[in-house]
This record gives sequence, structure tokens and C-alpha cells, in this order.
Amino acid sequence: MSDCDINKTTPIQSPSREALSEKGALAVSINGFQTREQQQATTEAIEKAVNSAGSRLIVEAGTGTGKTFAYLVPALLSGKKTLISTGTKNLQDQLYSKDLPKVTQALKLPCLRALLKGRANYLCKHRLRQALEGVAFRSPQTAKEIAKIEAWSHQTSRGDIAEVASIAENAAVWPLVTSNTDNCLGQLCADYDTCFVVQARRKAMEADVIVVNHHLFLADVALKEEGFGELLPNVEVVILDEAHQIPDVATRFFGDSLSSRQIKELCRDVESEYEEVAIDMRQLLDASERLKIAVDEWRLAFPFESIKDAWTSLQPIPQMQAAMEKLLTILAHLHELLKSAQDRSKGLEACFKRTQQIQWMVERIKCYPQENIKAVTESATIDAQSNTKQPQSIAWFETYSQSFVLHLSPLSIAQQFGSLLADPKQSWIFTSATLAVQKDFEHFAEKLGVSSFQALQVESPFDFAKQALVYVPRYLPNVQSPLYYSELMERVFPLINANPGGTFLLFTSHRALKLAQQLIADKIDVPILVQGDKSKQQLLREFEKAKRACLLGTGSFWEGVDIRGQALSLVVIDKLPFASPTDPILKAQIKHLKENGLEPFNTLQIPNAIISLKQGAGRLIRDIEDHGVLVIGDPRLIAKDYGQLFMASLPSMSRTRDNKKAIAFLKNLKPSE
Repeated sequence: MSDCDINKTTPIQSPSREALSEKGALAVSINGFQTREQQQATTEAIEKAVNSAGSRLIVEAGTGTGKTFAYLVPALLSGKKTLISTGTKNLQDQLYSKDLPKVTQALKLPCLRALLKGRANYLCKHRLRQALEGVAFRSPQTAKEIAKIEAWSHQTSRGDIAEVASIAENAAVWPLVTSNTDNCLGQLCADYDTCFVVQARRKAMEADVIVVNHHLFLADVALKEEGFGELLPNVEVVILDEAHQIPDVATRFFGDSLSSRQIKELCRDVESEYEEVAIDMRQLLDASERLKIAVDEWRLAFPFESIKDAWTSLQPIPQMQAAMEKLLTILAHLHELLKSAQDRSKGLEACFKRTQQIQWMVERIKCYPQENIKAVTESATIDAQSNTKQPQSIAWFETYSQSFVLHLSPLSIAQQFGSLLADPKQSWIFTSATLAVQKDFEHFAEKLGVSSFQALQVESPFDFAKQALVYVPRYLPNVQSPLYYSELMERVFPLINANPGGTFLLFTSHRALKLAQQLIADKIDVPILVQGDKSKQQLLREFEKAKRACLLGTGSFWEGVDIRGQALSLVVIDKLPFASPTDPILKAQIKHLKENGLEPFNTLQIPNAIISLKQGAGRLIRDIEDHGVLVIGDPRLIAKDYGQLFMASLPSMSRTRDNKKAIAFLKNLKPSE
């Protein structure tokens, strides 16, 4: 690895620098565009990587750098086929619909671009026909929605279900008329040539720039679906924005999982096929009904509350073993019925294969941690899956009110992800505002198996020393103390009331959030918004509209939230964001590191927590005109030696431990207009 920083950047003008200069193409075309040396340093480094086949560049660009334009300009100027993946669908839409057209127009370059979504975002013609044939068995509301979708299906050219705005995003009808990796018939489908998913991917194959999100990118790469099986090898440049999310997302998609929902969807599809082509095989319907009951009984063997934990905590329980044995017996019976019926339709053939896959996964979970799982079928598909060499995995589960998910997740994704980087013709750029730990990128690179890379860390152009104050309260009890949150909130109440703008209270657990909600209920004079009461987007809209509200949130509000101005001028973080010690993947990783002679706290837990803290702190200052106070309640920030590592990773804000100074800073801010 070799490092470079803004002070080492060669002042030689590059085409990308020129485009982003004071008199460059973007300044001429885009109103309000401001030239930033940090952005130019970033774009020059990315330009070199884009134009050097086989290069690997990791860029941490501080808030306000303008990293989106910094990578779009060299990617477009290069003329190379580029894949851009970002963290969420919202960011994906922003990039595709706003940023990319702006830069393309400014550079006056022809660019064929494509927005690629997951298959569940597109209408499936085959499943729509099935839904129409079974409409008599649906609720009146669902039947009405199916009719509306059928009418729309004759008008749409893209099949993107977002076009049907009158039907809620989470409506029960959508799984009936869209496909997933389990129930898609692929090339066996009679509608394959006119399939909206296939058409979208063909368009992506022809595009100069393809915009996706991390979940789609990694799901398709991990599953080796047809779209990326063809697409990725033909891409010359891969840009991963919000790259700090990649390790966690990849861990989920490079493993295997089985949910109660998957099994029930299989039952639903078997019943649809029964109604359509196998009405004489009443046994299919009976077996499906029995399987649904068996899944519900299996759920009863799990804890009632919504938790996640290691599978080994439940595996030996007799009720659990009995429930799995019963399920496997019914699956085996259904498998035999589908084997004899599979020639009747492509749908039944797909159900037959899905039954095999579910059997295989249940056997793997039941026999964990044995590596040699007994063969449950003679299917080449299953054999291929069971013989795939996987890294050491941890089995764990998640429970919800009426469902559960079982996971087999790799302890490390470095080998699998690193293999994606093997093509010597491809350039890979990883960028985010939070990738480095004490100016070191090794922690991030090791997670992803990036063995050789260039690195650039660019500080934010904001004047944090003047714009922000970080306040660490004095005399708080230990974070484990039952008095901790009441004491912390006592310090925070006067700040919220003195703040002329909005407040974020960010918590490391839902339990802490609920406790704080009770504590502040009658102590502050501003509206209170709480995560979970409404959708995230609705809460953020209400928060900004109120101009002076208090929003309580956990994980999802720590990042991907961009609120500018005095609408957000106080951010309170309850504790250093160490992952929960009960997290099953973390526990397994800690055990694995110890077995290999490594110290997990310093090599894993602290770096992960630093990245998370940087994300949370990054909500405060989003613009050159922003001002505010960051409160970090955790006394370990001062009392423990490792607290210095956290402080050193934050922007250079002014610091205080004096509550009165924090209040005075807020009172001096201009009220929201």
C-alpha cells in the first residue's frame, strides 16, 4: 500500500481538475457551483485510478468535499464503461436522476445511462397472470389492486412498480405480482424475452454508466445471477460510494439464509400452480397446508420476543429438533409429489427445485457445525451448492413477531470479495466520508481482501473549529450504571431548550431510546419525533418542517441523513457505538481472532466503533453555513486511553466539558427562519 494526501497532490492540471476549476465546465453550467481544492485533489486521484487498468484506490473524502462530482467527472471523461454502486435506493435515485445528468450536461458528453434495480421492483408478467387467475381467492382490497396493476401493465414500458404510486410500497399485493430469486423461472419462463427485469439488464449491458445500490450489486454477485454474471466482467471501472457499508452488506449476501417467509411463499406458489395446472392432485394442496402449519409450529420453538442470537443457543432444545424433523418429513413428501408433477408446468418445476434448496438449507442448519451434510436429493443444483467451499461460518437467527430467519454468515468475506478484484483490466474506487481509522485504511482494506491499493484522505473544507463544538459532560456515572441515562438527559435538557434549531438524539440501542423517550417526555418544549412511529422519510420531513424538533433514533439515523442549516444544530450521541457483545457474528469473530492469537478489542471492536462514531458525528455539519454542538455522553471518551483514538478520528472541532459553554454556543446561533 502507498498513501497520498492533499498536501502531496501534484499541482499539475488534469482534465478532471480543469472541469472542476473556477472557470471550468461545471462552474459555467451549474448555478452555485463552488471550486474546492479538496474536491480537485480527490478528482485527480480518482482520474489516475480510472485511467490505470487494475488500480485500486480508497478515498476518504470529508463531508462537503463534493465527492460525487469528483468521481463522476473522471469516469465520464474516460469514456470507459462504469458501474457505480451506492448505499441506498434514495441515493441511487439522486445520483441517476440529478447528479449524473448535471455533470453529463456540463461536460457536453454523450452518455447512455441505466438505473438498475432489484427484480422485486419490476412487474412479473407470469406471476401477474397467476394472480389474475386466483383473484377470486384474494381479499377485496387485493383483488382491486390486482385489477389496477393489470390495467397499468398494458401501459408501462419499464414495468417499474414505483410507477403505480396509488398502491402502497408495502402492500400485500406486490409479492403476488413480482418475482424473487426463489420463484423466478429465468430462461424457462414463457415471458423471458419481454421480461422487464431482462430488458432492464439488457439496457444496462448497453449503457456507458450503470447505477445500482449495494444490496443489488452484492446480492447478484453472490448469487451469480444472470444480470451481473454478464455485466460485471464487461465493466472497466467500478466505483463503490458509501463504501464503509460494503463489509456488512457483503457479510449477509455472501452467506446463506432461510426464512419462514421463503417457505410460506413456496406454499403459496404451489397452491397457485395447483389451481392452474394440477387441480387433480389434491395431495399437493394438502402437503402445502401441512407445511404452513409446520412452519408456524417451528416459529413457536424460537423465543417469543424479537431478538437475534447464535443458533447454538437453540439447536439442542428438544422442541426445536422435533419441529425441524417434522418439517423435513413434510418437505420430503412435498418433494416427491412435485417430482411427479414437475413436467406439468415450469412453475411446478421451479417449486420442485425450491423444495430441494429448502431441504438442503434445513439440513445444513440442523447439522451445524458439521461440514459434511447428508445429501437430501440427487439434484445437481443442490450438489453444486453443498460442495461450494465456504469460509468458516457462524450460524445465527433473527426472530420477529410472527416469523424468523436463519443465517449462515462467513466470519470473513475477504477471500470472496477479494476475488472480485482479480480482473487486471478493471479499476476499483472505494469512497466514503468514513473509511480511515487514525488516517489508516488497513482495517477497511483487510475486511474486503484489498491487498494492494493507493489511498487518499481529504479533510472536509468546513471550518469545524468555528462551526462546531464537541461537548463531553463531566461527572457522568459509568455507562452501565442504572443512573446513566437519567444523568445524561439532565445535562441534555437545557441544551435542547436553548437550541434555536433541531436536535438529534442518537442511541446505540432501542432500549436506550425508549428509556430516553420516557425521561424527556415532559422536560423539553419542542415536538418529539421517535423512530418507529412513522417511516424514516416521513419523520425526516416532519423534522425539517418543524425547524425546531427533537428526533430520537438508532442505527439508520446515524448515516445517510443530510439536513442542512439550523434545522439540525444539536446532535447527542449517548455512548461510544461499540457493537453489542451479544451480536452473534461479533461473538464469533472475537472468538476466531482470539484463537488466532489476535486481540479483538483493538483490532476489531475499536476500529468498527470509530467508523460508526464518525458517521453519527457527521450528521451535524453538512454545509459551510452550518453551526452546532455535538454531545458525546460516554465518560470513557476521557477516562480510557482508547478515548483518544476516537477523539483523534473526529473533525477538529472546538472542545469543552462545560455545560454552560455548550448552552452559550447554542444561544448564539441564529434561530431557524
